[in-house]
Amino acid sequence: TGHSTTAQMMFPKHKQGLPWTMTVNGFSVLLIFIWGFCDCQPMRRIEECGLTCSQGFHCKRKDNYSFFNELCQDPPASLSTSVLQAMKISTVMKCARKRQCSLYLNVKGVVNFDGNIHGVEICALSLDASWPQCKSVRLTRSKQNKSKDQKQVEIQNNCFEVSAGQLVHVTLKTIPNYCGVKLEQQYYVEDCRNGDVGKNIPICVAGKLDYKMDKVKKAISIHLSDFLEDQDYHVRLCHKWFSCEDIGAHGLIKAEDPSKSISLQYSQLLPCLCIEGWSALPDSRRTQLCPFQNNTEVLWDSVTYDPITHVLAWKPSCPMQATVSLCWQTESHDQCVNLPDSSRTDHGKIEYGHLDINPRLCMKFTTQHGSWIRCPFANGLFSGWTMKLETRAEQMQVVITSQTKATFSVAVCNKTLLLLCEPLQKLPSLHVVSVCWLSQKLLHHSLAGNGGRMQ
Repeated sequence: TGHSTTAQMMFPKHKQGLPWTMTVNGFSVLLIFIWGFCDCQPMRRIEECGLTCSQGFHCKRKDNYSFFNELCQDPPASLSTSVLQAMKISTVMKCARKRQCSLYLNVKGVVNFDGNIHGVEICALSLDASWPQCKSVRLTRSKQNKSKDQKQVEIQNNCFEVSAGQLVHVTLKTIPNYCGVKLEQQYYVEDCRNGDVGKNIPICVAGKLDYKMDKVKKAISIHLSDFLEDQDYHVRLCHKWFSCEDIGAHGLIKAEDPSKSISLQYSQLLPCLCIEGWSALPDSRRTQLCPFQNNTEVLWDSVTYDPITHVLAWKPSCPMQATVSLCWQTESHDQCVNLPDSSRTDHGKIEYGHLDINPRLCMKFTTQHGSWIRCPFANGLFSGWTMKLETRAEQMQVVITSQTKATFSVAVCNKTLLLLCEPLQKLPSLHVVSVCWLSQKLLHHSLAGNGGRMQ
């Protein structure tokens, strides 16, 4: 069932219950508390909505709402303080066919009928409506009911159409409208999480998605089942952050399509890559399938280096809580030692400035599932400068090219061992782009350019 606050009688005493009111700086504030839970009980079905009264009374309904209905008059002294005894609200369902149902409020009121009132008015106002739905009920005794002692009458009206998940304010007032004589409740209509509502209200039927991967074509084949058969169906790929952000892969499965399948291209299997689907009905519930959540290793590949600003950066492609630090890889490559004061835990882009390129300088990423190391300079992927040797007319040309303004120290050395080069001659400093001509007598040596640090 839906969730309601306790009815309160606005005459002249106040019954405790929800909604509660509190006073702040002289203003009354209404506090509404809503409890959410899974209600798996089947909802009561009705064939048609209608109005009923307890035996011994006739009731006649009139749908109306006018501003003048809000005007009230002082109650007579003979009016019983318990003329409106109780009000109970529930939700009922009316179905045209399978998965084509509507929701209605079923409002029951208990009234002590006397000569001061002619009937009651029941109104339901939702937060997204401009005007309330109001039903006036005129009460008369049946001819068989000659007993003046029977005053209590139960009135039931289930013709207030509502939507799943609506918050509705319901009031029960007398006719004539006596000031301060009314019952009122806040009622929360079951939403799509309710088992019965989720299966039968059109905007709640989200469908079921299944998928198959084709990693060669970088495509996801999506199949739809358990859906509204007379409606088109939207499918898209998205990256799930606070909401699911569109990445351009979108398709429409037509209602007349017998395969109920579609194929969408992807660029990268990120852990936040999701498949989202929904019916073409306005405000339809959406369903999501996020099958790649464990594929986190791909996130650590998005390391960038700007040779102009000397900034090493990592920006997560998906929401990920990770600790990032710089580390220095040992010669044996068996461990990477954290550099002091380099740890970062920001959720956004992480940057390290004023860095010199070194093949052993790495980034370490640590999450609750483990650690990963990426060494962006190991393969020269982010080289800030290059050196090239060319032989021309018995001379050797050294060409150094840099992406930034820099000065280089260049020396000629004799490479005698794998890691040893004996200095032979130091050349003048070179500037971008510089060419150094070496004389013929140096060509018999094993030559190597010894490029110094950029300054």
